[in-house]
Amino acid sequence: MRYTGARILIEALIEQGVDTVFGYPGGSVLFIYDELYRQRGRIRHILVSHEQHAAHAADGYARASGKTGVCIATSGPGATNLVTGIAAAMMDSSPLVAITGNVSTPLLGKDSFQEVDIAGVTMPVVKHNWIVEDVNELAEIVRSAFIVAKSGRPGPVLIDIPKDVTAQKGEWSGLPHIANVNDKQAVLGARYHRLEAKNKRKLWNKADVEQAAALITHAERPAIYAGGGVVISEASEELVKFAECINAPVALSLMGIGAFPQEHPLCTGLLGMHGTIASNKVVQNANLLIAVGARFSDRVTSDIGTFAENANVLHFDIDPAEINKNIAANGRVIGDIKETLALTRAALPEIVKNRWEDAIETWKQEKPASHQEYRNREILHPRFVIEETETCLERIGGMRGNVVAVTDVGQHQMWTAQFFKAGAPRSFITSGGLGAMGFGLGAAVGAKMACMDKSVVLFTGDGSFRMNCGEMATLSAYSLPILIVVFNNHVLGMVRQWQTLFYEGRYSETTLERPPDFVKLADAYGVAGFRAETEAEFLNALEKACTELCKSKPALIEVVIDRDEKVLPMVPGGKPIHEQLL
Repeated sequence: MRYTGARILIEALIEQGVDTVFGYPGGSVLFIYDELYRQRGRIRHILVSHEQHAAHAADGYARASGKTGVCIATSGPGATNLVTGIAAAMMDSSPLVAITGNVSTPLLGKDSFQEVDIAGVTMPVVKHNWIVEDVNELAEIVRSAFIVAKSGRPGPVLIDIPKDVTAQKGEWSGLPHIANVNDKQAVLGARYHRLEAKNKRKLWNKADVEQAAALITHAERPAIYAGGGVVISEASEELVKFAECINAPVALSLMGIGAFPQEHPLCTGLLGMHGTIASNKVVQNANLLIAVGARFSDRVTSDIGTFAENANVLHFDIDPAEINKNIAANGRVIGDIKETLALTRAALPEIVKNRWEDAIETWKQEKPASHQEYRNREILHPRFVIEETETCLERIGGMRGNVVAVTDVGQHQMWTAQFFKAGAPRSFITSGGLGAMGFGLGAAVGAKMACMDKSVVLFTGDGSFRMNCGEMATLSAYSLPILIVVFNNHVLGMVRQWQTLFYEGRYSETTLERPPDFVKLADAYGVAGFRAETEAEFLNALEKACTELCKSKPALIEVVIDRDEKVLPMVPGGKPIHEQLL
């Protein structure tokens, strides 16, 4: 069959199992949007308020579902507006296919209206990108893009399509109808077989597994540092079995939250700059640190010379480039986390004894006073707000762990990481690597579209929310019952915290005593808005907000907190992680 490039693109997306795309139209993608209109019964388009949030929404969709997210933008400024979202997906290994329009092929490279070399711009922040100059290659490129985005270490890719290519006609030959998307990839042509084989080749070897088992068997105090790779590889159950087998405490990176049950006796919680006392002490006292799908970010290690200085390091990762990149490894097992953990566990004795004894439980009892004395205060504490919100949303959903928390970036992000229980993988979504303020509301839209049966809450701050509040229009337009909790301290809280502790209280450009009134703004967008300054007011507002959610309507609660409320514990920059401010 001969179809236009726009039709071929939409057919190829549907073929890959895509049911939802996020985007914003413009001149260079008009043929694509015309085809989206024609095929609207087969694929859904979500119109966002800004292209950056289309990328964040596709990212949130991918993180919540495990599938590949898709976003579309026009050429020039539309394409460049995607870049922050693409970079966020790259840093956090989230599978994303970004589709951009461009000027017609005769105009490429001539500084034409709304022309940008988006392939060149995005080269550092994608796994691969393509410029489609022949309509007959479009379907093959789309299929390749989905393989590259999802296989190996996932990440974003970009397809740039000149406008004339979307209008030209080419041959379309669809794959045989196969229900399973992964099986569809198995029947691709020889070119795709080779590409898939390259990305899925066996990376681990028996000697590495045996060395890992020997290191674990002889370790007196093994500890596990689990990251986002555990979630991506769907290896949470295997991690629990592995940790129980070797009776090792499990500390989590920010991206690893949800990878291991926080209420499990072996879980010590967040590790690093704002990690728990227990996690940081465990790592510093271990004689074997087992990193599983984690990359030793500077926010985890702080002073790299003193990080786990008494421990051998055993690193499990699918990406060979991560081995020895930040921390030297004494052993490594490269490959899919789920597979390599199972292989290593099979090579171990049934139970591996260690000498942690009662130290871990003792350290777990050590907490900053603010983590314990947080109720019955004049001014709301974030822990109270986060825990009560999670409880209420679980009640609405009728089951434990049925809540997805999304955050922006700042103090609220760390409080959520500390106090949200994250009862399941993919239940905590945040911009961990890039730390993109403005990530949250778009990502929450994507997460809700991926998981309509789950409650989705965005925890954000007044600084971050100013960057994405326009997406409330999207919530209203599509009747998305998302709860927004805005921690309003009228400052850029995390930056102010640093200015307080390390800059002698010089609050340069971090005070936000300015509009808008978030409750009135919510009302303008058709979102039910409430404000709370006390525990009683918050519980009342939460009950009313949850009533709105049950009507399939979005709601917002502005929570007024002390501008000097700090995220504790905290490791000052460059200090050893056990030297925490409490």
